[in-house]
Order: sequence, then C-alpha cells, then structure tokens
Amino acid sequence: MTAELEILIPGPLTTVQDLGRPGHARIGVGASGAADRSALRLANRLVGNPEGAAALEVTFGGLELRAATGALLALTGADPRSTVDGGPVGHSCLLRLPAAAVLRLGIPTSGVRTYVAVRGGIVVEPVLGSRSTDVLSALGPPVLQAGMRLPVGRPAGSLPGVDWAPVALPPAGDLRLGVLLGPRDDWFTPAALDTLTSSAWTVSADSNRVGLRLTGPALERRVDGELPSEGVAPGSLQVPPGAGPTLFLSDHPLTGGYPVVAVVADGDLDRAGQARPGQRLRFMVVAPG
Repeated sequence: MTAELEILIPGPLTTVQDLGRPGHARIGVGASGAADRSALRLANRLVGNPEGAAALEVTFGGLELRAATGALLALTGADPRSTVDGGPVGHSCLLRLPAAAVLRLGIPTSGVRTYVAVRGGIVVEPVLGSRSTDVLSALGPPVLQAGMRLPVGRPAGSLPGVDWAPVALPPAGDLRLGVLLGPRDDWFTPAALDTLTSSAWTVSADSNRVGLRLTGPALERRVDGELPSEGVAPGSLQVPPGAGPTLFLSDHPLTGGYPVVAVVADGDLDRAGQARPGQRLRFMVVAPG
C-alpha cells in the first residue's frame, strides 16, 4: 500500500509548503514557500527529511488527518495542543501516528501557523521546482480539502539523534521586528519615520499569507505624486494612501505602485509569519548586513 496522508478536516487554511521557488521573478512568479521557514526546517530535521522537503502549513489549527499505514510526524511552529485518538501528544518532537489513528490539531494560543512534516515528505507534483501553494497566483497544489490524499515519499536519510527540540513557541505579546529604511523612505516626512518606529501597529483580521495589514497612526507623506510600479521584496512595508502599512509575506505580489517605507530584516520574517490578528508589532531600524 502506498504511504499517504488522508485529510479528514482541513481547518481554516492548510496548504502544502516547502522552501519555495526562488529565481522566477523575471517571468512574474514569486518564491512563495513556508511563512515560517525555521519551523518548516525544524520539522523536517526531526523526521530525518531534507530541510526543504514539502510539509503541511496549518493556519489556526483545526486540521484532522490519518495515515492508513501509520506515519512518523513532527509538529513545529505554533502549538495547537494536538491529540491522537483523543490523547494529548507533544510538540516539536517525533510523533508516531499508528495506522488509521486520527491526528487532531486544536487552536494555538500563540502564533498562527503549525507545520506538520511526515518522514519521507509530501510528494505532490512540483511546479517550477517547488511543491508550495501560492495563494495569490494559484500556483502549486490546491488548498487542502476534506477527502484529499497526499502521497508520502520514501525516507531519504537517517533519523537525528534527538526526538525533541527545546525551542520557544511564537510569542503572544508585542513583536519587535528589525527594519531597514527605504527604498522610498524619502517619500515620507521625518515625523512619519519617527512614528513608524515609535508606534505600535496592530495586525488586522484582514491578513493572510500575502501580507499583514496593519492599523495605527497615519504616516505623513512628503511626496504626493504617483509612483510607477516597481519591484516588491518579502518583508516590504508598503503604505497605501489613507491606510496603515501592509507587511508583505511569502505570497506577496512582485510589483506594487505604493511607496515602500521600509523592509523587515530577513532574519525577522519568520516571526512576522507567526503574527496573528490583534497582535501588535513594533519596528526598530537596524543596520544592513
């Protein structure tokens, strides 16, 4: 019997993600990939997969699945208080799922995205070298639905010498994120730049893998003209007229016509990918490098 995971209940949003498909921006294709790359890498290491193997990214829990032949799993990122056939199981550790047993993910109390890696990886058909679902461009495998069966590959490496990783859970309080100013910080007044780094910005419920919409004080512009569309990087803080910044995440558009006041440092993007509605973000300017 071919190893596979059967999706019983997908939860609010569950997708297949790996480390994305970089290098295709010239043809209008974004990288996509896991919103919390460090959590994906850890889950794969725990089950002996290559770090970039495809796994499940579960948003706000709610997933239920089973494996007819059993499976070796690891759950990382946000802790959804998981159970197997009603019994509680650990987080950031190896989890042996018996044949036909049901894994259920609850709702995490901090963070928003949980990663479920299976030994052997999920081997759906890749698109442009990646198995990631891009919800903006609709590239890659579809968003998971009840009844889907996901094929599991053969193990490619040995298991690590540990079965539990003592890592911190995503924080529930204010998140401090480093930013580099620009490329269009000169479109904003000095007072606006002070406001950007001295204020708390609240994550709106209208947020997803594309980006976090932030509410807070107005950022006064020094230049009121129109900006021709230009390239947009992950982590960009784009500021539309009359609205708070949008912090672009994994499935961000490749171009935009609103000025980008700053870009979140790459090392802080994984933490931004775990921010949940109602959580507050604070930005601090860091030096390049």
